[in-house]
Parts: sequence; C-alpha cells; structure tokens
Amino acid sequence: MSNENGLVRYSGSDRANHWIVALLFVLAALSGLALFHPSMYFLVGLFGGGSWARILHPFIGVAMFVLFVGIMFKFWHHNVLNANDRKWLGQIGDVLNGHHEKLPEVGRYNGGQKLAFWVMVVSMLLLTVSGFAFWRPYFSHYVPVDVNRVAALVHAFSAWVLILTIIVHVYAAIWVQGTIGAMRTGIVSRAWARKHHPGWFKEVTGGK
Repeated sequence: MSNENGLVRYSGSDRANHWIVALLFVLAALSGLALFHPSMYFLVGLFGGGSWARILHPFIGVAMFVLFVGIMFKFWHHNVLNANDRKWLGQIGDVLNGHHEKLPEVGRYNGGQKLAFWVMVVSMLLLTVSGFAFWRPYFSHYVPVDVNRVAALVHAFSAWVLILTIIVHVYAAIWVQGTIGAMRTGIVSRAWARKHHPGWFKEVTGGK
C-alpha cells in the first residue's frame, strides 16, 4: 500500500500496539530487575515502593503479553524463516559491513528480525507461564514448591534473554536509519524499502 509520501508499512493500530507493548516492557523490566537483586532495589521507587512494585509487576507482565499476542497473530506469517533468511544470517559479516549487493533478497523482514521475533515469542510465553506458577497470593499455592523454584529460574533466564533481545532490536532500529520513523509515522520511503526490503518493495508496488 502506498500514498503520496511513500509506502505504508504499519497501520495506526499496529503502531499504537507496538508502543504500548514497549512501554509495558520497560515497566515490567524495571520492576522485575528491582525485585531480582538487592543492588537494583532502588528501582522500586519508580513504583511507589517495594510492595507496589511486587503487586504491579505481574499485572504489567500480563498486560504486555496479551497485547503482544495481538502482534504475534498478525505478523507471525511474515516471520517464517526461509532459505534466503538462513543465507542472510550466514552472511552477517556482509550485513554489518553494509554490502547489501551481496545479500539475498529480503522480504518484509530480514533473517535477524525474524529470529528476534521468535525469540520474543518464546521468551514471552515462558515468562507468562513461569510467572503464573509463583504469583502470590493467587496461583503459587496450587503449584508444588520444587516447581515454583524451577519456575523462578525459568522466569529470570527468560527475562534476561528478552531484555538482551530488545536491546539488540532497539540498536538495529537506530542503526538502520528510517526504521524508527516507520514505527512513528507508519510510512517509509520507496528508496528505503528498495534498499532494505527489496522483496517487500516488489510485493507492494509490483516492482514499480
């Protein structure tokens, strides 16, 4: 889809969902880190104290997961890895050096974006399931103590994986000029699409 300003990459609802999930992620990460280690306990001040951080953290996490599910169902079929994506990932050196002419044709998303998407999906699922297992006072008493302990470890590991993935995601968005603008306005230039996502460019323009 195109308009006089360029190509429409994201709708208004897509962008709103993305930014709300991003905000909830920051709140969940900060409150979770505050409860994870004493050295980061000072972060509870952002939530009104330790009790409020503990109370709010799981509710923020559930809200984040529910909204992320909307993103997952809408975009999962754009993120199925194919042979070109595997080749793209194998040529990560050319990606980092900007040798676009050596890379296989990229569709709506490149191999790195697709890989990050699925890491986020798995991490979100593990965080949600493990979080429910030791969520006091609502669900933890239904779960054996040993399972609670394993769930806490899975929760912490999944959180760190998700945080690192989001850091890479944000860095890549800054690195590829125009990406953040796409999520801010929903529009990308034809030149940007032709350079970074030629397969998608051909799909939405018929190659014109």
